[in-house]
Amino acid sequence: MWECEIELNDINRVYKLAEILGECDYDTDLMSTNRHYVIDAKSIMGILSLDLSKKLILLAHTDDSEKIYKLKEDIKNLC
Repeated sequence: MWECEIELNDINRVYKLAEILGECDYDTDLMSTNRHYVIDAKSIMGILSLDLSKKLILLAHTDDSEKIYKLKEDIKNLC
């Protein structure tokens, strides 16, 4: 599993993330930084249920280094 902090303080960033993660063939979650809330990161409705004024933690449930590298490149503008 791989994780990173991400900022989704703009609706366009939310849509971009959902678009990127929709192409992933592994599970992804978003978690509040206090780790109280975890939602499916591929769900726009789920993302919008979180407090987007604060940083979130993106969790990618894969150990495939190539997939993690691709995800890092795809979301580098969102971190």
